[in-house]
Amino acid sequence: MCAKTIMSLILASALMASAAAAKPPLRDTVIDDALLSIGLADEIRKTCPDISARMVRALRTINGLKDQAIALGYSEAEIDAYRKSEAEKARLRARGAARLKAEGVAPGDKEAFCAFGRREIEKGSQIGVLLR
Repeated sequence: MCAKTIMSLILASALMASAAAAKPPLRDTVIDDALLSIGLADEIRKTCPDISARMVRALRTINGLKDQAIALGYSEAEIDAYRKSEAEKARLRARGAARLKAEGVAPGDKEAFCAFGRREIEKGSQIGVLLR
């Protein structure tokens, strides 16, 4: 190979690596954590009769996440594929179950869900701001 061809291959490899580094999978962005928080807030409001959702804020958050994904360079098709992926939904559910378990919340334990929700509201966490 001539030096020019080698330099072209090196440059192409560097550009591809740079593009890949600039746009990680959506599951590896803050968007994934925000979706987890939305899901946990939804579970809390469904399980705890004393806590309700801030639905307008939740919808604004969801729309903001889509805008953020677009700003990061993801296409509508990539966002929809991530959003509709059964594998991603199952992974997020597993992350949510692990978070609840770490917080001492057992499935169906209304009191534990309520206590967790109140703690999150008091902290003003990403979950708490979606609840009242």
